[in-house]
Amino acid sequence: MIKKIYLTRHGQTDFNKQGIVQGRGVDSDLNEMGRAQAQAFHEAYNHIAFDKLYISSLKRTAQSMEGFIEQGLSYEALPELDEISWGIHEGAEVNEAQHAYYFDMISSWQRGETHKAIEGGESPEGLAQRLRVGLSYIMAKENESNVLICMHGRAMRLMLATIFNYPISGMDYFLHNNLGLYEITFTGNAFVLDKYNEVSHLRHL
Repeated sequence: MIKKIYLTRHGQTDFNKQGIVQGRGVDSDLNEMGRAQAQAFHEAYNHIAFDKLYISSLKRTAQSMEGFIEQGLSYEALPELDEISWGIHEGAEVNEAQHAYYFDMISSWQRGETHKAIEGGESPEGLAQRLRVGLSYIMAKENESNVLICMHGRAMRLMLATIFNYPISGMDYFLHNNLGLYEITFTGNAFVLDKYNEVSHLRHL
């Protein structure tokens, strides 16, 4: 079974613009730039004959894929694709102490301490477990050869690490932009990376 996966992050929200983490618990809307990014992505890739669209349960992914949904592409919302829970930091105004705590946690994950979670939040190991459930569900659909997936920044990094068998601590290798594209081919035996965070469709913005 050969399957093409087109993987993208949702468009910009005001929380993104302000540097405030959203996480799984903040169901924010796209801002004006995010809607423009969504339109640019649709214009660049609506010629592809996608068999299915998968989004998270958070509306910023549905809004990002609105053009495809409106043209009748079959879609399904999977909570397994939701962003990591950032616990006490979700939607909070950033201050110096929170900023230091957040980046100290990211550094600990990069050192391999991926069992750790921000207070009230989710660890990368916990996130990886539910992402694997979501990926297995998508990959089991043998009649879906071209699949479009829209999800979230941290979850997307870890999804890519899972796909390419990177350690969880190496997930930050996979950079992302709002509505940047990763294109992946599953050959039947292995995943091959065809495009890495492709953003040429966004440059005019």
